[in-house]
Amino acid sequence: MKNGTCSIAVGLMALAATVTAGPAGGLDAQTSDALEGAWSAEHYHLAGGVTHPVRGQIFFVDGRWQVLFFVVDETGGPRRGSGEGGTYERTTDGVVFKHLFNLSVGEALPGLEPAPLRMTVRNPDEASLEPTRIDVDGEELTLHFPSGNRMVFRRSSG
Repeated sequence: MKNGTCSIAVGLMALAATVTAGPAGGLDAQTSDALEGAWSAEHYHLAGGVTHPVRGQIFFVDGRWQVLFFVVDETGGPRRGSGEGGTYERTTDGVVFKHLFNLSVGEALPGLEPAPLRMTVRNPDEASLEPTRIDVDGEELTLHFPSGNRMVFRRSSG
């Protein structure tokens, strides 16, 4: 790993722990939105056909979302990472993510250009919007991004 990557990974984990903490208690599966809760990241499928394993989690709670994930290599070592969050609104076939903050960095991997360290904090009226189609199939969540890429998660709570 390059110098600083471990520090960034620790920072991303601290960010996720800080922004996802909330009141204890579960969701009533009978009445809650099927999207709400925590989901563990499994795969990142690029529009060009390359698939990368990923590790991390995404949380959806009360119109807010947070994600922390790492694209890992064949040994399980992290090569890219991103911590992002903001608010979301449901649409008929998915969500519109409002990106309020982002911390990301990454090495070049097949299908992915190198990504220099980026730290962004936006006011809600300046935040970028990302309409994203979602599929929830039992315990599996797939996010279909406008780029044509998609990420697959498995329910871990909710």
